[in-house]
Amino acid sequence: MVLRKVYWLLTALFISPAFAYDDCLPYKFTPKVVLDVPVWTKEVVQPLRFMDLLHGNVSATMVDNYDIVADITNIEDGYCVALKSVYATVGYSNFLVQIDIRNKPETCSYNAVLAHEDQHIRAYLSVIDDYKKELQDSIYNAADSITPIFVRNKEDIDAAITELNAELQAHPDLILVKQKIKAAEEIRNKRIDQQDTGETFKKCFE
Repeated sequence: MVLRKVYWLLTALFISPAFAYDDCLPYKFTPKVVLDVPVWTKEVVQPLRFMDLLHGNVSATMVDNYDIVADITNIEDGYCVALKSVYATVGYSNFLVQIDIRNKPETCSYNAVLAHEDQHIRAYLSVIDDYKKELQDSIYNAADSITPIFVRNKEDIDAAITELNAELQAHPDLILVKQKIKAAEEIRNKRIDQQDTGETFKKCFE
């Protein structure tokens, strides 16, 4: 809702006569979309406070960046700013694994907890793999729906590019696929915990 308010405000600033909008339509591009996933890292820490002895915790850092390339065309009354390409990076950049300090590193119990948390990491990564095509399609649909913005002054071009990016990220298709990704994360992580009987950990103390 906030982005849409910004959109209408910026549009009011950029577009003066009604014909300016129509004049920019011929400069719309079929967008090029490139989707990459970030290189991820894993960090394992042991907080000083006690945790659940049998279970650790994984915090996933999600990267959700969209860099756009705009084409600027000088027309008689100003400039047409059109979205030309989108370079998106979506995925997990870091996993922070926490293990109870009572499980000493390299011991059986430590390795058992770490192995369980590694299952969660694989679950996160599998979500992005499974939704990559749908994510790519949604970015393309969002980019293809965006019409060029007319500005009268050269100084307004950067603000117009920012608006194109905001409109891209506010598109319903892109919002929906990110909601699906979040739901899949929760389902897969819950399934891992439900299937873990704790037998591997318990065997360390037999």
